[in-house]
Amino acid sequence: MSTILIIDDDESFAETLEIYLSELNYKIIRTGSGRTGIDILEAQHPDLVITDLKMPGFSGLEVLQKSREIDDSIPVVLITAFDDMETTIKAMQSGAYDYIEKSLEFERIKAVVKRALESKSLSDRLVVAISEDTTEFNIENSLIGKTNVMKDIMKSIGKISSNRVNVLVQGESGTGKELITKIIHYTGITKKQPFIAVNCTALSENLLESELFGHVKGSFTGAVRDKKGKFELAGEGTIFLDEISEISQNLQVKLLRVLQEREFERVGGETTIPMRARVVAASNRNLAQLVEQGKFREDLYYRLKVFVIDIPPLRERTADIPNLVVHFLKKINKELHKNVWKIPYDVMEMLQHHDWIGNVRELENTLLQGVVLSKGDVLEEEYILLRNSLSQKNGYPDLTKMTLAEMEKRHIKAVLESVKWDKREASRILGIAKTTLYNKIEGYGLTAESE
Repeated sequence: MSTILIIDDDESFAETLEIYLSELNYKIIRTGSGRTGIDILEAQHPDLVITDLKMPGFSGLEVLQKSREIDDSIPVVLITAFDDMETTIKAMQSGAYDYIEKSLEFERIKAVVKRALESKSLSDRLVVAISEDTTEFNIENSLIGKTNVMKDIMKSIGKISSNRVNVLVQGESGTGKELITKIIHYTGITKKQPFIAVNCTALSENLLESELFGHVKGSFTGAVRDKKGKFELAGEGTIFLDEISEISQNLQVKLLRVLQEREFERVGGETTIPMRARVVAASNRNLAQLVEQGKFREDLYYRLKVFVIDIPPLRERTADIPNLVVHFLKKINKELHKNVWKIPYDVMEMLQHHDWIGNVRELENTLLQGVVLSKGDVLEEEYILLRNSLSQKNGYPDLTKMTLAEMEKRHIKAVLESVKWDKREASRILGIAKTTLYNKIEGYGLTAESE
């Protein structure tokens, strides 16, 4: 039988609440003093605390603070007759499980109590208890996976990183192609040299050519000064060409020449510049098939694939999911200053049986949303928003019926709210420039008060 401590100086309401919860087979301890309530909590460690917000001498927020110091696994529900938004926010930031307006709508209170006690129960039967690891993230241990295919990839990286051979990384979107490239770069002879990434789909053909090779002043309209290209900026480091399959046939010819001759000229220039960087190209499409279809040059393909790494989709290495979850929760908790360290068995099973069309990136984003929504230290099932999942029964939208724009809007808003609208911190977590974040906030009409 679960024990609930009720702290409320409104004797009439507290007595009514005690009778109602007792009929639901909960053991009730009741007091009208916040200070006495803390003494009871310290001595008896109840499963749940329900406390009034405004009480003489010792407020509900003080009870919450002391409760967290005594045993932060005990959920605390604040209840008040006053609908105060500022206090609500402060209570949730301080670690309250929930904050509800005092009323005689006991069905609502019953639902909150049930959820809170389930959360406490889950906290006591964990599949993983993640310790607060404050060790700085480093690129060498960021490739998570113990399956044979991931071990083979790690062995390949060990061979590649000691030289500057061209590498082709292939895999579905979200499998971690750029991460693999960074590990190659930062674990070998190039680790002290520049790492330059280029998204080949982000620019038009002319702009991409200028971006890659640079240009001289006056070579085209808008070229008001000389500009170094990415190949030049990479020096003796690594240049990462993401989505290489999308470049035009004309640019394929120019890139082939660079790889063959190991030199290039800026757009409009005549001076030859040596190319000393390692080239890593990535694609989520099968380049060999594109060659057969005449959409990609065969000679360029063979120049790029001196060494090939094929990254499997997450659905083919589900045994790695528990380790990935632990890794991402450490990262997310650190970024958001949260303490969601525990994962119930049923949640981990749900994560392992999901198809993860968006691969590792989708898993990380799902965990980020779950951490933002969680009220305690347990990653609860109701906050894991999966496509076509059982979480729909809790009233969350079906992600398969949402546009990408709507999903992006919701995700950006969740991150902004989690960092109290600190746009610099939000842009860092989202991995986008601050100007891009401002444009998206304006484009989606997001405000701190928006729903």
